[in-house]
Amino acid sequence: MKLTSVAADTVQIGSRGEYTSPSGATVHIRDRVLAAVKGTVLYRPGSLDAWEPKARLDRPPVIEVTGETTGAAGRRLVEREGEARVVALNFASAKNPGGGFLRGAKAQEEDLARCSALYACLVAQREYYDQNRASGSFLYTDHLIYAPEVPFFRDEQHALLERPFALSIITMPAPNAGEALRRDGSVDQDIRATLERRAAMVLAAAGAHEHRCLVLGAWGCGVFRNDPREVADVFAQALDHPRFRGAFSRVVFAVYDRGDDQPNYRAFRERFASA
Repeated sequence: MKLTSVAADTVQIGSRGEYTSPSGATVHIRDRVLAAVKGTVLYRPGSLDAWEPKARLDRPPVIEVTGETTGAAGRRLVEREGEARVVALNFASAKNPGGGFLRGAKAQEEDLARCSALYACLVAQREYYDQNRASGSFLYTDHLIYAPEVPFFRDEQHALLERPFALSIITMPAPNAGEALRRDGSVDQDIRATLERRAAMVLAAAGAHEHRCLVLGAWGCGVFRNDPREVADVFAQALDHPRFRGAFSRVVFAVYDRGDDQPNYRAFRERFASA
């Protein structure tokens, strides 16, 4: 099936609230889709600045770097390892819900949208997209969308699942470093500051919704051309900041890297080698 057809079918499944599994069973997901859409929240810039954990763990998080996709890592954590309430970061388009998934584009956000009801959660959050479109900057804005317990009903090959699983999703754009630098070579420090500010907001959103297990990754290191070493360092410093110490039990950096020398994967492996 073409990716455009998969996307169209995924949207229809979300609207119908059911699908037929490979075994022929009807799988009902309407209530789960409606709950995810209803529970989706927009956070505006600065709105999570004051958040700190109500209770802190007495140990640092277990950190893993894997070559998985975000969806595969989330499914493993939920189905095979019994992690409850996993939240994953969507390396999001600033301007289009689901990025280019309706057009058959291939990137992390599109993969998540093809396999789940994420698009239904995002498409109603017009302020996020309107603000980013109006910003006039390739750094974009600090708006963030949190979608709870989004039903995932396809595997990585887009086959329908016998039993759906759920991941909560944080949607936030990385700065488009490639375009920003092409237009103004002096914005390096602004890019770093933007990454730091938004990484902290991502962690605060996860913590505010009482998630202990996170799936992160090479955020903005594809078409947006952020330096993976810098992104890895930003996450490492954020996780080690006193504000977030004891907030999380486990962090998986799922870095699916199709490059010949895997620069994104290597950057994260090297930065977290001692974790």
